Amino acid sequence: MDVIDKNNKTLDYTPLWRLSLNRFRRNKLAVLGTIVLIILIITAIFAPLIVQYDRDEQNLLKIYQKPSKAHILGTDELGRDVFTRLLYGGRVSLSVGLISTTISVVIGVVLGIIAGYYGKKADIIIMRIVDIFMCFPFFVIAITMAAILGPSIWNVMIITGVLGWTSICRMVRAEVMSIKEREFVEAAKALGLTNREIMFKHILPNTFAVIIVYATLGIANGILSEAGLSFLGLGVKQPQPSWGNMLAAAQNLQSLQHRWWLWIPSGLLVFITILSINFVGDGLRDALDPKLKQ
Repeated sequence: MDVIDKNNKTLDYTPLWRLSLNRFRRNKLAVLGTIVLIILIITAIFAPLIVQYDRDEQNLLKIYQKPSKAHILGTDELGRDVFTRLLYGGRVSLSVGLISTTISVVIGVVLGIIAGYYGKKADIIIMRIVDIFMCFPFFVIAITMAAILGPSIWNVMIITGVLGWTSICRMVRAEVMSIKEREFVEAAKALGLTNREIMFKHILPNTFAVIIVYATLGIANGILSEAGLSFLGLGVKQPQPSWGNMLAAAQNLQSLQHRWWLWIPSGLLVFITILSINFVGDGLRDALDPKLKQ
């Protein structure tokens, strides 16, 4: 909405959300990534309506069949339809990315706000815990925890979520340390609001841009973590398919050389999904950046 001031100058009072949406729309890669993700999500949700075979339907007379009209992406070592299992595997991989990221965001945001707002001892303790977590390679700890807890989709979600909160914690802490010095926070204190009300009702909404961008990119990390753990046999257990445990077919040299349909489609879907999420994350980061005027 345009408003004319007393000097006859036109002032733009377009709402911030609309400006951000317009910026996002102008980012062609971000829009493309969004479309691809929507298609992947829809096909995963409505997989039973799209495919003609059951997820675990076996036919030992049709093992290792090449792609054909009956099986557009061939069959696996048990005669199961690869295309069917790819769509069902998308449910698992996307769910792991979403839920593990939710766990990371909840832990990281809460600890980041506490560290940034209170400072002093709380900040020192939380940041030292962050340093300890970041000292160890992710996959080394993830493999150890998966070996102890056992292979399971829920264990993969928990492991990835618990180990992935450190980055968002540091980002939220930095934002909170900057925001808490602003006038509206001082006014809230003067009005007698409690620390909890100030942190979660006034400071937290001003960190949403950082949280949204991190959450978008965190989903990609969750999918990659699931794929890596399942590839090593420590993730989602068969017969439940995921893109990661379908990639495990590449461990077999015979399949790697002569049965491309067992592992290339799942690897390609992981690649396309991660790339699309990164495009969307970059687009959101640019769209939510308050410093951008154009």
